[in-house]
Amino acid sequence: MEIRRSGSQPSGRGSAEYFTGTVRIDPLLAPPDPARVAGALVTFEPGARTAWHTHPLGQTLIVTSGCGRAQREGGPIEEIRPGDVVWFAPGEKHWHGAAPSTAMSHIAIQEKLEGKAVHWMEQVTDAQYQGAAGPE
Repeated sequence: MEIRRSGSQPSGRGSAEYFTGTVRIDPLLAPPDPARVAGALVTFEPGARTAWHTHPLGQTLIVTSGCGRAQREGGPIEEIRPGDVVWFAPGEKHWHGAAPSTAMSHIAIQEKLEGKAVHWMEQVTDAQYQGAAGPE
């Protein structure tokens, strides 16, 4: 058994390579192999969002506070709120983040396949975030 005490893992800042705006990442779970699951509490300031990305074994988001947005490639932008649970299928290209004027936090859970949990792609443009255009 291992207990990771609250506050024992430092918060991190979302890399500008993979996020637009201010994003804080608080690690929650990263058990050693052979476990494949990984999870974090991710907080997006208003307007902040991920780049387009996929997960080899899918991803579950559990919205814990605020108001956010999520979109899968080819689909509409969806509003997400506390208590919503969002599932992205394996390989489904998508992004997620805060609403334009409201911060949003979610727990993100995904599994690693051959050591990799995410494949990052291009940034979501301001036009895409506003719903003016789909992925390029």
